Amino acid sequence: MIFDDELLERCISCGFCLPACPTYALTGEEASSPRGRITLMRALETGQLEPDDPTLVEQSSFCLGCRACEPVCPAGVQYGNLLEQWRDHQWRGRDRPWLARVLMAVVARRWLLRLQGLVRRHARARGRAESLMLGCVERGLYPAVSRAALRIAPDLNVPANQGCCGALHAHNGESGRGAELARELGKRLPGTIVTTAGGCAAHLAAQLGRDRVKEFSEWLLERNAWPDGEVRVDGRRARVALQDSCHLRNGMGVTREPRELIKAVADYVELPNAGSCCGAAGTYSLLRPADSREVLAPKLAEIESAGVDYVVAVNPGCLRQLRQGLRGTPVKALHLAELLRLAGN
Repeated sequence: MIFDDELLERCISCGFCLPACPTYALTGEEASSPRGRITLMRALETGQLEPDDPTLVEQSSFCLGCRACEPVCPAGVQYGNLLEQWRDHQWRGRDRPWLARVLMAVVARRWLLRLQGLVRRHARARGRAESLMLGCVERGLYPAVSRAALRIAPDLNVPANQGCCGALHAHNGESGRGAELARELGKRLPGTIVTTAGGCAAHLAAQLGRDRVKEFSEWLLERNAWPDGEVRVDGRRARVALQDSCHLRNGMGVTREPRELIKAVADYVELPNAGSCCGAAGTYSLLRPADSREVLAPKLAEIESAGVDYVVAVNPGCLRQLRQGLRGTPVKALHLAELLRLAGN
């Protein structure tokens, strides 16, 4: 058995998911929609299609895994879980993309993650009750994010030698290992786990329980920790937009909190498609760069036409995607923690 029968049979093929799916929007092809992919999963489960079928191989990779289909599904299909089960079967051994294998091997080594964070000077603090989780990508590429978060919330603990949360494994064909890494991290980090990475937050919440895991903006508002000051550009309040983290939005339902914090320090501008995927999607932008750029293109046009000074991300992968796409434009991409730090916290 490849799939959980109850999850697979829940889909009623109504088609509500089609307009929400970024890859269906690109191709207009049924196979590139959640409904079409579930049909393919059923064919794989029953043996009508073999795992090496070209359509199965392509669609298991082409899907962004953004889970935008889940909130609009009247039958409550847990598509993200089905996709993980599909890739567990489809991406075994040499069938897993080689770059995904390399990345998973790297993040599984705690000493290597700690070393890159120390070299890049991520936040460090000890002795507090609640832990700030350092994302794997954030530690290496954006250490300023954790430093800004700690300046805003100096009572957070940043334990050394944290390791990976397992989200990368769960999304790339090793969901069992991904769950194991999450549980191990939960044992190493005491109390509430606070994270500035939306994708990590959703994965940890699914494995450790919603009560133990808080995304940074959610944690700040629960503590009524409103930022002081404001972000100004050329003598006026800055105009700031938000790009939602797909898993934070679709997996955890966190959308209001980052917007409220932005409104407290700047003039907030809602992008028409702020809740749609930017194309980063974990390793997707590395495994399928051309498709990733095609998903991003209309979003970049929206951002530039909105006349904003900053666009805020709440996930390091999204931040990387936006910074690369906006290079050479007057719009700057920041993590939410960095924006709040600019306000004077």
